[in-house]
Formats: sequence, C-alpha cells, structure tokens
Amino acid sequence: MSSSTASSPIVLPLHPVVTRAPIWLLLVALACGGFAIGTTEFVAMGLLPQLAAGVGVSISEAGHAISAYALGVVVGAPVMAFVGARWPRRAVLVGLMALFVLGNGLTAIVDSYPALLGARFIAGLPHGAYFGVASLVAASVVPPHRAGRAVAGVMLGLSFANLVGVPAATWLGQNFGWRAAFWVVAALGVATIVAVIAVVPKVAGEDTASWRTELAALGRPQVILALLAGAIGFGGLFVVYTYVVPLITEVGGLPESTAPLFLFAFGLGMVFGTWIAGRLVDWSVFRSLIAAASAQALLLAGVWLLAPTGWALLPLFFGMTTASSVFVLALQIRLMRVSGDAQTIGAAMNHAALNVANALGAFLGGLVIAAGCGVHSTPLVGVVLSVLGLIVVLVSLSLQRRSRQRSSCTANAR
Repeated sequence: MSSSTASSPIVLPLHPVVTRAPIWLLLVALACGGFAIGTTEFVAMGLLPQLAAGVGVSISEAGHAISAYALGVVVGAPVMAFVGARWPRRAVLVGLMALFVLGNGLTAIVDSYPALLGARFIAGLPHGAYFGVASLVAASVVPPHRAGRAVAGVMLGLSFANLVGVPAATWLGQNFGWRAAFWVVAALGVATIVAVIAVVPKVAGEDTASWRTELAALGRPQVILALLAGAIGFGGLFVVYTYVVPLITEVGGLPESTAPLFLFAFGLGMVFGTWIAGRLVDWSVFRSLIAAASAQALLLAGVWLLAPTGWALLPLFFGMTTASSVFVLALQIRLMRVSGDAQTIGAAMNHAALNVANALGAFLGGLVIAAGCGVHSTPLVGVVLSVLGLIVVLVSLSLQRRSRQRSSCTANAR
C-alpha cells in the first residue's frame, strides 16, 4: 500500500470557518445532539415491555417501533440532507433538532399503536442528516489534518449515549414510566438547540446544491462502495449485538443478571473506539478501514470459539465495538471526501447505511437461529459480513489506485 494512497492527509472541499467559541465547546454542543439521538435510538429496546403495555400490544408488535425509527433514519437521511443542503449549517442543525424534539414529544404522549409507530418514524427522520451536517461543521473549523479528530468529537456523543444515556433512560422509564424517558430525550434535544445557537458559527450551505448534484453523488462508484461497505460490514457487529443476551446465557452459561456488564463492555468499546478512530483516520482512512474490518472479523471468530467459556466474551466484546467504531468513523470521513459537491447527502447517508446494517445483521442472525443452527452460530455470520465488508473496501481502494494511475498517465502524456 503506497503512502500516497493510504497515508495522505484528509482533504475536504470545505471552506475554513472561524469560530469565536473554543473548538472543544463547539464539539460538545454538537455531541450533545448525538447523545440525545443515540439515547432515543436504543432506549426503546430496553423499554419494549413498557411500550407494549402502554399502547396495548404484544412485545413483538411493539418491536416494530424500533423498525419504524430505523425506517425514519433511512428515509430521512437523503431527504433531510437534500432539503437542507443549501441552507446555512446552523439553521439546518436547529431545524433537525426541532424535528427530533417533535418526534420524541409525540412519542411521550401517544395513546395508540399506529401513533407510536408514526412518532418513532418522525423521531428517526433527522438522525442521519444531523450527524452528517454536524460532521461537516466540525471538520470546517479545524485544519484538514485534524478533521478526523473533530468528527470523532461529534460521534462521541453517540458513543456516550450507549454507555450512559441508554442505561439511565431505561432506568428512568422502568421506574417512572416509559413516557418520562422520552420527555427527557426531548429535553436533551431542546438543550442541543440552545447550545448550537450559542456556539456554532455561521457556516454556509452548498450554493451549488440541487437535486441533480445530490442524486449524482449517490451514483458515484466510490460513494456506492462506501455505503455498501457500511451496510454489509457493520452488520457483523449487529448479528451479535442483537442476540447478545441469549449468547452469554444459553451458550456462555452465565446468569441473565450479568448482561449489563457485557452491554457496558459494548458501550465502553464504542467510546474508546470513537476516540482512537479520530487519530487513526487522520493518519489514513483506508488503512483504518482495512484494519478495523479485519480486526472485527477476527474478534467475531474469537467470540464463536470462546463463547462457551462465558467471561472470555467480555474483552472480546470490548475489542469488537472498538474496531466497529473505527470502521464507522472512517466511513464517515470517506463519504465526506468522495461526495464532491454533495457533501451533505454524502455525510448523512452513512447513518442510513448503518441502519441497514442493523436490520441486516438482526435478520440474518434470526435466519440462522430459525434454521436450527442456534445462537452460537451468529458470530460466524458476523465474520462473513465483516469479510464481505472488507472486500468492498479493498475493491474501492483498487479502483482509486487505478483512477490515480490513469490521471498520472494522462498528465504525463500532456
């Protein structure tokens, strides 16, 4: 792997922005929105029995509320990004968080199952676009060689949500009613709006943005490959994450009371992985992608081998989410680099791809379990998905090298 291909600094076609507020404070403000979004995305899983009882449906039917949120993310990422591409970035962030507050406020007051599904769909709409726009703002206020660390600062909000926000909101919902959890999430959204208005500078949108340029970006081979790598490769994590409790109890032989420790390991790995990912992608995006996908595949294989021992899964889960977090951040930067004049939709679509990965991992895991292979087989499915994601990354690297070689030959011919 040549240094020119793998180790070149991240260069984003962004106009540098001067911020009066300290950069760390700006990143905290943006991360606050990530914390709120991450909390609402996963807290529904811990409150399914309460949600089901609240609207008078079975737990399996209430589970569709999670799917409704994911559908909102997949639909909202391109639509919200397209609508707001020309708007000033700060206005877009405020508008997205206002929609987020609306969706979670509606979730807290619904009294019927269809209304619950609709509210969760609305709450998911701003998810991808918020992270995309926030990442662009973060990258615009730092030198290009520090863009990865700036974007990681935003993503730490999502990581801390899994470590702190989701457990806290779940406890709140279980003890004071599930509606209280979503009111708190809505309040976090309001706090983000205030913080964004206070510290985020005026950042212009994309003056040249149009539906043609936005759609054209989604048709670029490198954009397609990056999204495909995320939708497939990140699914490896969700095959195990979805069925983590039966994996540690039925295969590992541990009591169900130990589950919070393993979920804590997932969250801790996500925080550490996001933190270290900022430094790794500033060094090399492609090397980070290749190393992360390879490590995830090896760790998932280790999960399959050592699952019967129970406690050995604890460090493996930590390592697995560390690798996955590096993979996600590297893809975010990759999409910001290859989407050209349509950066907003390119950056936002990463999270749509990750939600596809979530659904794909859960579906394939359930498929092999239903086929009689058992929960112990799910890590092997994760290995396959991780390897396929790695292959997509390698194809992308190969195409980029060929493109550079052709450009070099053309320049020399002149």
